[in-house]
Amino acid sequence: MSKQDSNIRTAIELFFFAYRDFTGEADNILNEYGFGRAHHRAIYFIGRSPGIAVHELLAILKITKQSLGRVLNQLIREGYVRQDVDETDGRRRLLKLTEVGTNLENLLTERQSQRIEKAYAHAGKGAHNGFIKVLQHMVDDLDSTHANTRG
Repeated sequence: MSKQDSNIRTAIELFFFAYRDFTGEADNILNEYGFGRAHHRAIYFIGRSPGIAVHELLAILKITKQSLGRVLNQLIREGYVRQDVDETDGRRRLLKLTEVGTNLENLLTERQSQRIEKAYAHAGKGAHNGFIKVLQHMVDDLDSTHANTRG
């Protein structure tokens, strides 16, 4: 095995472990609410883009309408997300977090942010930019709402 192959395998393994730990704490919190990772992704992107249309969220999450429907119905029913009719197009449904939804999103994001900030601190100067570039180039097609982060 070449040194490059070994380095790539090390990166793959660390990526698996980092993902496990990055999502693990959030999973534990979500479990207390009866939610899973699909709920987390929906809450995160609705919080990031208040007023996002359902079809836009579908495009970001790349899940079926049926899967998103199950997640959104639960989040709406339990008071974490509000769905409004677009005043200019009555067919469009716009999504916003409620106060309790915002509180949950803030809790989850804060915990994950702390993990990333700790890693940056240990990795040293320039780690942030390098890490962002690596992630950007691992994504097949960065959603247009996030295209401004592509470097």
